[in-house]
Amino acid sequence: MSGPSDPGPEPLWLFDGVCNLCSGSVRAVLAMDRRGLIRFTPIQSVYGRQLAVAHGIDPDQPTSFLFLDDGRALAKSAAVLALLRRLGPPWSWLAVIGALPEAWRDAGYDWLAANRYRLLGKRKTCMLPTPAQRARFILEPPPE
Repeated sequence: MSGPSDPGPEPLWLFDGVCNLCSGSVRAVLAMDRRGLIRFTPIQSVYGRQLAVAHGIDPDQPTSFLFLDDGRALAKSAAVLALLRRLGPPWSWLAVIGALPEAWRDAGYDWLAANRYRLLGKRKTCMLPTPAQRARFILEPPPE
């Protein structure tokens, strides 16, 4: 059975679809993930809201994205590192930042997350995938 605590298709990135930084990052990963492994769901979708609530994130005021991978729900810098590793070389090499203490990495993540709208702006509507990208976006919960 799939539901909010069982993410279904993995790896899955739960992102803020109205955040310009987040949407731009998703577009970059779509281009870098040549194997097409990573799936996406905006927090503004039905499935995204369910996942956010299930993992303690306020879907109306998100402070982190989630990366669901190998049965784990990762947030903040741990999510960034797992995402980088999934992309493979050369992007996975950036995961060397994992050598920094987690408290430092998360402090940097928290600062960027708290200032993302001020720094790069916010959309009025959620990012829409192109027809070619649509298969990699999950907007509704997987069937039970």
